[in-house]
Formats: sequence, C-alpha cells, structure tokens
Amino acid sequence: MSGFSFIHAADLHLGSPLSGLATRDAELARRLATAGRQAFEDLVTQAIERRVAFVVVAGDIYDGDWADNTIGLFFARQVARLDRAGIPTILVRGNHDAESVITRSITLPPSVHVFPAARADTLRLESLRVAVHGRSFQARAVEENLSLTYPAALPGWFNLGVLHTSCTGHAAHETYAPCSVADLTARGYDYWALGHIHEYAELSKDPWIVFPGNIQGRSVRECGAKGAVLVEVADGRVTGVSRFPLDRARFEQFTVDLSDAADTSAALETVEKALRPLAEVAAQRLVLVRVHLTGTTPAHDALSADRDNVTAEIQATAHRLHEDIWLERLKIETRRPRAPVEASGAAIDPAALLADLDRDPDFRSRAKAALAEIGARMPATAAAEADLEAEFDALCAEAEALILGRLGGRHC
Repeated sequence: MSGFSFIHAADLHLGSPLSGLATRDAELARRLATAGRQAFEDLVTQAIERRVAFVVVAGDIYDGDWADNTIGLFFARQVARLDRAGIPTILVRGNHDAESVITRSITLPPSVHVFPAARADTLRLESLRVAVHGRSFQARAVEENLSLTYPAALPGWFNLGVLHTSCTGHAAHETYAPCSVADLTARGYDYWALGHIHEYAELSKDPWIVFPGNIQGRSVRECGAKGAVLVEVADGRVTGVSRFPLDRARFEQFTVDLSDAADTSAALETVEKALRPLAEVAAQRLVLVRVHLTGTTPAHDALSADRDNVTAEIQATAHRLHEDIWLERLKIETRRPRAPVEASGAAIDPAALLADLDRDPDFRSRAKAALAEIGARMPATAAAEADLEAEFDALCAEAEALILGRLGGRHC
C-alpha cells in the first residue's frame, strides 16, 4: 500500500451568519458574511496544492435549508475544482443538513460521494486500498448509536470511518448519535473522521479518533483557531495528523485585571498591553475580541459612568495595534474599592444604599422585565448583539456610577 494523505474537515455550516459587529460597519459586515465561504474555498485550494488523495467532510456542510440556490451553487463550484484536480470528496450529512432538513439540491460532480442515511455503507477506493465507511443523518435529531451499525473493517485495507456524532458528549453541543471511544475502537478502523463538536479534539491515537472542529468560528462562543486536519498514511498506518488554520475571522476573549490601574488612563494602558499579541494574528485575518475588565480599582466609577467613551478608546487602542482587530464587546466587571468607615463624613453612604438596591430581588425582577420589554421592541439583530439580559449587572453598575458621579463624589 503506497503512501497518501487526505484532508479531514467538518462543520462547514455554509450559510451560517457570524454574530458580532455586523450592524456597526458595512465593510466589516461584508467580510464577516463571506468568512465561512472563503474558509472552505481555502480548504479546496490547500487540498489541490497539497495533492491530497481525497477530502472527507464529516457532516453539517450547510447550516440548514437553503433560502435559495446560492449556497448550493457555491459548494458545487468548489467541489468541481476538486473534481477537475482528480480529488474525490466524501461526505456524510449531519444534524444541520440531514436528509429531512435540506429540501433543495444541486447536481454535484460524480467524484462526490454522499453516504446514505438508511444504513451504513462502504466506499472502496481501489487504487489506494482504502475502505471508507459512513452513514448520514436522516433527521435532525438522531438518538441511535450509529457507530454500532458500521461494518467490520476490511482486512488488508486502510479503514476510515466517517461519523457525525457528539460521541461522549460536550456541554456546548446537543447529544446526537452518541457513542463511546470503545464503540469506535471495536470497529477495527485505522482512523475515525468525526464531526459535530466545534473544537479540535483527539479522543484516541490508537486508533486515531479526531474532531477537527469547524472551519470558521461563528461567534465569541467559538474562540481560537479553526480549520481542518491533514492526515498522512504510509503502509496502511497513520503516520501524521496535523492541524492547519482556515478561519478568515477569529474570535477571542481577554480578561484584563485592572487592580493596579489608578485611573482610566492607566486602565487603557493595561488593556493595550493585554491585546498586543493579537496584532500577529490579525496579520492573516479579522480578529474580533471581547474584553472583560475585572478587578477592584479606583477607576471603576469612571469606567462604568462613561462606557461609550471607554469602548471607543479601547477600539482605538485595538486599531493602533492592527486595523483588523475589532472590539466585539466590552464587559465592565470591575469593582469599587471599599471606603474605610472612618473616611466617610456622610451620615448616609450612597454607594452602600445603591449596592443594597442592586441586590434587592424585587428591584431586579422589575428591572429585568423592563429590559425584556425594551429588547422585544428592538430589531432582532440589534437585540442579539446587545444581549441586554446578559448585560444586566453591567447596566446596573453603569447606572450606579452615573448616580454617584452626579452626587459629586460624596461616596468616597
């Protein structure tokens, strides 16, 4: 058996919108809208340049049913590039693009093989002595352990299983086609190409059982590098598994401790130092960063009372580092230093009163109901980005800082 390589990808989610900043900058919105498609286009380019034997996509090619034929035509155009290069594309359907979900279709090149949903099947690549085993999702929710329906390994062949599954489970993803590492190992395959979990994971190296993650993060809940894996095979055994990035927009989260910041200027300097490593990442792609400001700092009131200006200053800081670093959201979670009792000349401590009010269950209930009403009147995209419920405590802190500011600093 001669040596060869193949690409294992999953969770393309073509047609899925990226969240964050879309309403703030038209050019940025355009780049975010095309990031997922560009990532897959880059995958195809890499497959051709690396001269891989085939490409495997382990489910969720599409994010859901097509609004029109645009996404289907895009995918057909890209796999046609692989077809012209003599590279087969091997697919299973996942929960987002199950047979019952996708109602439209575009004729794909003959080199594209989609596994059926009714049963597990085997595709033999005779020239490579490779047996690829797979089964698609028939419906969005599959509770059956599909791995148990896969055929036994073909002796003397390189056996590759392709499966969309939550496997042993993941807190951020629904449980579909659950199975265990022992279930997969029992099939006797040399490599399992899994999909569904959007983070890279190696569940086993004997045999190799791999989640490549998705090729493009879709929100700040999917941070870090995203891409696919190159698998190298020699003499019927996996000799190398290496990740390569494809994402055109990367989400990151930074927690910045401002405990040592005496004022707003020092706080901004601390943020700039924390964000500096992102400049190298932004040289290759958009970077969208959520910044959490934490710590007990004298700058708390100034930061909370002028959130819009602080946000603008941090965005300007990010752009000084690189024009493609964008502030996805700022979360101010700092605290005011507790004033010594003897330092307060006032008979009533306004800060303490406001803190008690903030903790009052009746106040919180009524305030959250008011925020929900405001959110219901906002456009859906704006409401999703504002996420008022998640920002409740930050909004209370901002209101508290404004009130204390109006009182002329009598709280300290």
